[in-house]
Amino acid sequence: MENNKNITAKILPLLLTVLVILIDQTTKFIIVKTIPPFSIGKSFFGGLLRFVHVSNTGVAFSVGDSLPDTIRHFLFAVIPLAVIVLVLIIYFRNDSFTKLQRWTICGIVGGGLGNLIDRFVRAEGVVDFIDVKFFGILGFDRWPTFNVADSSIVVCGIILIISFIVSIADDEKIKKGGTNNERK
Repeated sequence: MENNKNITAKILPLLLTVLVILIDQTTKFIIVKTIPPFSIGKSFFGGLLRFVHVSNTGVAFSVGDSLPDTIRHFLFAVIPLAVIVLVLIIYFRNDSFTKLQRWTICGIVGGGLGNLIDRFVRAEGVVDFIDVKFFGILGFDRWPTFNVADSSIVVCGIILIISFIVSIADDEKIKKGGTNNERK
């Protein structure tokens, strides 16, 4: 019975992986069908938020965009796919992740797979469409354009890191508490 509960705890968060992929690919499909490449489709809040249609054959901030196709495909598609497979192996073999950590890992995997689908299926690369004004902070008038998959990776990544820090802090408190109790 305990084993079934453990398997369910590992399988259920994969719904987030599927949901992120579906939302990511659906929004990209809508953008590709409704906004011409390299143009602005809709603008909101006086240009604070815009939906645009751009493609990125590199990674974050278009890093690696100018590399030869073979190298770029290997670095930005094959290696990330191998990393995602490794993460999933660790995910299923590890019984010490918290529920929150499992959900965030699945959100990261969903975002990674969403972008990898673009890398394997779209010759033009990953479709990015969320464009946000950044008011010159860090030298950016606008933040580099991103998509739902990118958002899932970043948000879930931040939450995962915070949860690991909290877990480590809790473990330290338990160790210190155990040491104090032994002294009494």
